[in-house]
Amino acid sequence: MLDLRRVLSKGVRKPERPELAELWTPWGEQVRAGERDVSSCSHPRPQLARERWESLNGTWECAFVPAPDAAAAWRTAEPPADAEWTPILVPFSPEAPLSGVGRQLRPDELLWYRRELAAPALAPDERLLLHLDAVDWACAAYVNGVRAGEHVGGYLPFSLDVTEALAAADGRALIELCVYDPSDAGTQLRGKQRLAREGIWYTAQSGVWQDVWWEVVPKAHVVGLELDARPGEGPDGHPDGSGRLVLVATVAGEGELAARVLDDGREVARGSSAAVGGWAELELEVRDVHLWSPDDPHLYDVELSFGPDRARSYCGFRSVGVRPDEHGVPRVHLNGEPIFLRGVLDQGYWPDGLMTVPAEEALEHDVRAMRELGFNLLRKHIKVEQGRFYALCDRLGMLVWQDMVSGGSPYGSLHTSYLPTLLRASWTRHADEGLRAWRQLSAEDEGYRREWREACAGTVRLLGGHPCVVGWVLFNEGWGQFSARAACEAVRALDPTRPIDATSGWYDRGCGDFFSVHNYFRPLAVWRDRARPRRAFVISEFGGVDWVCPGHGCVSGSYGYDVASGASEFAEKVQELLARAAALEAEGLAGYVYTQLSDVEAESNGLLTYDRRVCKARA
Repeated sequence: MLDLRRVLSKGVRKPERPELAELWTPWGEQVRAGERDVSSCSHPRPQLARERWESLNGTWECAFVPAPDAAAAWRTAEPPADAEWTPILVPFSPEAPLSGVGRQLRPDELLWYRRELAAPALAPDERLLLHLDAVDWACAAYVNGVRAGEHVGGYLPFSLDVTEALAAADGRALIELCVYDPSDAGTQLRGKQRLAREGIWYTAQSGVWQDVWWEVVPKAHVVGLELDARPGEGPDGHPDGSGRLVLVATVAGEGELAARVLDDGREVARGSSAAVGGWAELELEVRDVHLWSPDDPHLYDVELSFGPDRARSYCGFRSVGVRPDEHGVPRVHLNGEPIFLRGVLDQGYWPDGLMTVPAEEALEHDVRAMRELGFNLLRKHIKVEQGRFYALCDRLGMLVWQDMVSGGSPYGSLHTSYLPTLLRASWTRHADEGLRAWRQLSAEDEGYRREWREACAGTVRLLGGHPCVVGWVLFNEGWGQFSARAACEAVRALDPTRPIDATSGWYDRGCGDFFSVHNYFRPLAVWRDRARPRRAFVISEFGGVDWVCPGHGCVSGSYGYDVASGASEFAEKVQELLARAAALEAEGLAGYVYTQLSDVEAESNGLLTYDRRVCKARA
C-alpha cells in the first residue's frame, strides 16, 4: 500500500534549494593546507601500468572566456590573449572548493587551461602520450600551439600522442585545453549535475575532474587492453578447477604480444601472439585456479610485453550469473553458489571535490566503512569512477554494480517522479521505443542517444577486466531511457559474462536479468515478475532515512524519504529497514541497494556524513 503521507511530504514535493555551508573532509583539509600533494599518487591505470609516467596534477591556470556560440567555437577557438588567468588546482573542477577557483562555467562560456612543463627526454624510437582521465564535457587540446586532438564525453578517459608537438620546443611543453560544458542546458551525458542544484540533483561541475598525466612509451606499444578471466564450469555450473584468461590488446606498430601470469610470484601460464591489423589476442590456460570472491579476493599478476614495451596488469578469476537456485528461485550466483547482494548506493560525491575524490585514502575509507557495516556491494550511481576505485574494490573484495551515465533533455516530473510514484501499474506499461516515448522520457535527441550508446560500450570495455564489477545498470528511473531491449542486447553481445539490470526503478521492459524496483513509499515486498523466463527480483533502491548530524551538514534543512529525530532513532530506523529487506531473501529477494552511502549536499540520508567524519549508522 502506498504511504501517501510520505509521498506528499517527500515524493512529489518540489525540493528546496538552500545555500550550501562549507564542509571539508579530513583529506581535503590536508590538501588545502598544503600537507598533501595531489601529484603524489599511485598509477592511474592499474591494469596497464608502466614505469615511465608522471602525474600532471597540481597548479595550472584557467580562464573563463565569453562565447555566445560556445557549442561550436570550442573546436576552433584560439587561446585568449587578454583573458584574466587564475590559478586552479587540477584535477578539481573550478566549481569544487579544492580547486581554489569557486566559479561555475556557464553554457555561453569556454573554459581554458594552461600549464608549461619540462617534457621528458625521448629517444628516437619513443613517444610521449598525454592522458586526460575525465574532462567534462568537450575538450580540444593543444601542445606548444599545435592542436593535439579533441574528445567529447565527460566520464571516460582519452589519450593523445603529443610527440611531434615537442619536436622544436627545446624540451618545453605548453599544454592548453579548451573546454565546453553546457551541463543540463544541453542533452549530453551529465549524470546528476545541474546548474541550479536541488534535492537529488547536485552542483554542476566542468572541465578536468580526474587525473592528468603523461607517460613515455616505445613507438611500438600496447594502446589498450581488455582482460577476460573466467573459471571453467562443470555440468552443474560449479567451477571445475580450470581457468582461461583472454587478453585482447590494441597496439601501435608491429610485433608480438607476450604475457606471463603469476600467482604470488610463481609463473602459472605464459604465451604469445602476433599482432595483426592493430590488435592481438592471446588465450592462456591456468590450472588449479584460485577463485576471486568477496571473502577471498585473490588476484593474479600479469606481465605484458610488446616488442620493447613492458607493462603490468592483473586479473581475478570468478564467474557471475543469474539462474534458479535449488528451489527454482532466480538468484545471483558467484562461482556457482548463490549470493545475496547487500548493496548500498554510492554517488561518489565529496563536499570539497564534488565528483573528484580528495585523496586515494578517501576511496578506501568509504569501501572499508561499508564492509564494516555488512554490505558486500556498491552500486556506483550514474558515474564512472577513476581506475583506482575499481582496483581497490578488486583488492578488498567489494562487489560493484556499475551504472551507465544518464543524460537527455530536461526531465519532466510527470514521467520521472509523479506518475511512477503514485501509480505502480505504470512501471511495466510505459513504452521506451519511438519518438513519442522518447519525448516523454527526454530521449528525443538522436545526438544524445548516439552518445549514450557509445559511452555505454566504452564503459563496458573500460571496466570489463575488473572482477569486482558484477553487473551493468543501463537506465535509472526513466532518465533519458530509450530502447532498453536493444541496449540490453548490445551490452550482452559486448559482455556475456555479467548480469544486466536494464531498467532500475521503473519502466521495466521485460529484458535483462533483474526485475529491479525502487521502493521508498510502500511496504518492502517481493513482487511478481511477469517476464518469461523469470528474472531475479531486486530492490535496487530503498531506505533513505533522513537525519542531519549537527555540525556535519551542508544545509539546515534536509531531503530524504523518512525522517529521524536524532542519532539513535536514525540508527534504529536504518537497522529496521535493512533487517526487513534481509528477511525477504526467504521470499525470493535476490538483493537490495540501500540509499545511501553518504549525505550529498541537500540530501541528508547517508550512512556517513558528507564530510566522512561521522558514521551516522553507529552514531
